Amino acid sequence: MTEQANNGAAGQEEQGAQFSLQRIYVRDLSFEAPKSPEIFRQEWNPSVSLDLNTKQKSLEGDFHEVVLTLSVTVKTGEDVAFIAEVQQAGIFLIKGLEAQAMSHTLGAFCPNILFPYARETLDSLVTRGSFPALMLAPVNFDALYAQEMARMQKAGEAPTTAH
Repeated sequence: MTEQANNGAAGQEEQGAQFSLQRIYVRDLSFEAPKSPEIFRQEWNPSVSLDLNTKQKSLEGDFHEVVLTLSVTVKTGEDVAFIAEVQQAGIFLIKGLEAQAMSHTLGAFCPNILFPYARETLDSLVTRGSFPALMLAPVNFDALYAQEMARMQKAGEAPTTAH
């Protein structure tokens, strides 16, 4: 009887929430320096524009793909020095979460894990293009997620796990 009671308790623990990173990979990568080589002869006075986006897709079972897209446009004066974009993706095993916790995990927690990889990939890509290193500041995905949820609530939209 003691074994059955212990097995029952263990079985309940296994039913709890689970999170596991399965794989991190680059899904898409692009770099364009439309004004090279002329841009290298100009005074370097960069202005940086960063766009970021996340999207999620349910895979088989309890697996989910999260894709973080970082798009950077750097201009010097009026000229575009370069445009770089990376889609950094991850496959995550997530189960046992209620809908709100799942939405937060996919919309903020997973992108937080992917961001350092995307940032390093962009930095490497830019230096290979012979431009100065591009060190992006950290991003608060929890705050971005909260803003998006507030915007959706104000607009009367139902929160989804796909952004």
